[in-house]
Amino acid sequence: MSDSSIRIHPTALIEPNVTLGPGTSVWDSVHIRRGAVLGEECIVGEKTYIAYDVKIGHRVKLNAMVYICYGVTIEDGVMISAGTIFTNDVFPRATTPDLKRLRSSDPDEETRETVVAAGATIGAGCTIGSNLRIGRFAMVGMGSVVTRSVPDFYLVVGNPARSIGAVCRCGHLTCRWPAGEPVQNAAVECESCGAPYEIRDGHVLEITKEPALVTS
Repeated sequence: MSDSSIRIHPTALIEPNVTLGPGTSVWDSVHIRRGAVLGEECIVGEKTYIAYDVKIGHRVKLNAMVYICYGVTIEDGVMISAGTIFTNDVFPRATTPDLKRLRSSDPDEETRETVVAAGATIGAGCTIGSNLRIGRFAMVGMGSVVTRSVPDFYLVVGNPARSIGAVCRCGHLTCRWPAGEPVQNAAVECESCGAPYEIRDGHVLEITKEPALVTS
């Protein structure tokens, strides 16, 4: 950790073979396990735990007391709010069925992986199931329990989490689902910045405005 732009609080525990990108800050009582990789300009809030071999992209914000288990990948620009917990085992048990042998905590055939795609936000106090994908720029409302994958730009809330609309890159709503069912086909725009989107067969797609042609 020779890069002077990396800040590590004296109480943080950083195990061997951890990679921290330039400009990353690790705050008090954080524990980062061996082999974890964090990109540039990340913030790791107090008392957060990052398991071994976890991969985290650039400019990711992890607030206080976030638990990130083995098998989780977090892409660029993600925000994970305070108290969020990830999981990675569909059939967790402490022991073998006869209760006479403690099961290893190492990954096995029941371990599942989860990806949080670029730009997504997970609100405070969420629980994220395993074998999921949280889509690009999706938003998970605070206190939600996510048991299935979330499409790009979708807003989900509740226990179990269900989608109630779609959001813009800036985080504001672009569309509210009528009667709780996703819109299948529509042209919508952000309520805040006016960015245009198209919903096609339930998938939210960005509309890129082509620059005007200049003719002489």
